Amino acid sequence: MNQNGRILLADDESTFCDSTGELLRREGYNCDCVSDAYNAITYLKKNSYDLLITDIKMPGNPELELIRELPRLTKEGIQVIIVTAYPSAKSAIEAVHLPVTAYMVKPVDFEELKKNVAEAIRQKNLFHTISQTKERLELWKKQMDGLEELLQKKDKQTFTTSIKNFLELTLGNINASFIDLRNITKIITNDKNETAICNLVNCPKLKTLNEGLSETIKTLELTKSSFKSKELGQLRIRLEQLMKNTKNI
Repeated sequence: MNQNGRILLADDESTFCDSTGELLRREGYNCDCVSDAYNAITYLKKNSYDLLITDIKMPGNPELELIRELPRLTKEGIQVIIVTAYPSAKSAIEAVHLPVTAYMVKPVDFEELKKNVAEAIRQKNLFHTISQTKERLELWKKQMDGLEELLQKKDKQTFTTSIKNFLELTLGNINASFIDLRNITKIITNDKNETAICNLVNCPKLKTLNEGLSETIKTLELTKSSFKSKELGQLRIRLEQLMKNTKNI
């Protein structure tokens, strides 16, 4: 994921579109420019964007159709900034009910636009990271369910082989989830200080991870007499150490 963000700028006013696009590129953003909603739709279908900056009145955008169609055209989480030279109470009210981060009237103050763009990209990054963490936790739950099924079958050979593979994979999944949590905190606090980032004692996702670790360790304790294995013992020790480390996060 590009931390600077990828932007699609759609506006039929060529001077504004070209100059704003260039200024955003100088700020480090990857910015594509189009002159109407038709081309915007084409770009949105072909590429993945973090933010759409769009005019209201331009070809192919009756009744804010472009923004209304975003859920169908893109992945969840894309942010929207509306800019227009023709503000109206109706369009402003409509914007409130649509996935719009900011509503700006031309001539646009670029410093204000920069702030709105930075906030929009921050929100998109947060959405992406939370979604990624959720996927990891769901995968981990499926892995735990699979381990439970193996225990119920009481097949020593299959269980011993499978649990070794499972635990090696899940250790990587756990570590990746902790990294995701740190990234979420960085985005929320906009603070790269590790001390601030690690103040997640009451984080519900961290609690879920701790509970999962605890369940895995208990499972290994319960089965160590039935399935004697040096490798499984070492994995249990590694999990216990990881469990201790999470208490310091």
